[in-house]
Amino acid sequence: QVRLVESGGGLVQPGGSLRLSCAASGISFSGYTMGWYRQAPGKQRELVATISTSGLNINYADFVKGRFTISRDNAKKMVYLQMNSLKPEDTAVYYCRRGNTYWGQGAQVTVSS
Repeated sequence: QVRLVESGGGLVQPGGSLRLSCAASGISFSGYTMGWYRQAPGKQRELVATISTSGLNINYADFVKGRFTISRDNAKKMVYLQMNSLKPEDTAVYYCRRGNTYWGQGAQVTVSS
């Protein structure tokens, strides 16, 4: 069974940090670019960050540069998103994606005081 499962979401105060994890199972992992996306209520899903198969090529959306860090562990079939200095506008459901096909079910991140 193909699965991408996100975890680590929750409620955090502005300025706080969260670390999202995405575990892949039932699919190959190391040969694919992985990405994190997010979708806020009433808005389209948008790209947050991508990481290449080796982890050497990383891209971030401008709105998270300097605050978020994407990483991966091919041996564990995991991809991570470290989120620091969180803002209320970062509130969204965060999804991981393998290549251009598989999506996870999403993890809610709420930034509020």
